[in-house]
Amino acid sequence: MKDKPLPDELRELLWRGRLTDAERARAAGRPEALAELELESRLNEALAQLPAMHVPSNFTARVLQAIDREEARGNRPAWHWAWPRWLPRVAVTAAVIACAALFWERHAVYAQRSALAHSVAQVAGSSSLPGVEALNNYEVIQRMSQAQHADETLLTLMQ
Repeated sequence: MKDKPLPDELRELLWRGRLTDAERARAAGRPEALAELELESRLNEALAQLPAMHVPSNFTARVLQAIDREEARGNRPAWHWAWPRWLPRVAVTAAVIACAALFWERHAVYAQRSALAHSVAQVAGSSSLPGVEALNNYEVIQRMSQAQHADETLLTLMQ
């Protein structure tokens, strides 16, 4: 016991029973050791007042089995794919996403058709459309909107 520090040696003596005056005098040089030993003494007295509990005969075997289970749990990977548990959740999520996509597509088609019907109704209701006479001269009007290029032969003759 010479290789252990003084407080640990006295603590072990305290666990076995009360300290004698000679043992207390060994720790007198260290006030922190005395305070720690006093606290340890009160804790031992409080534990001694607790009633003795009956322990089952297979208590040690149960503790060792629990330790083995903990060690086995520690050797397994932290996460593994449990497909039987996740398959229904994934299936329901996929079904909800498919229904939402179908609804969104139908909504977009309906909105497009509605906008087209609204624009056709506006065009049909307006009376500012040109008459048939404007369509007779369509080619002339179209040529007027095209860019005019200078006639190179005419320009050379004029010079």
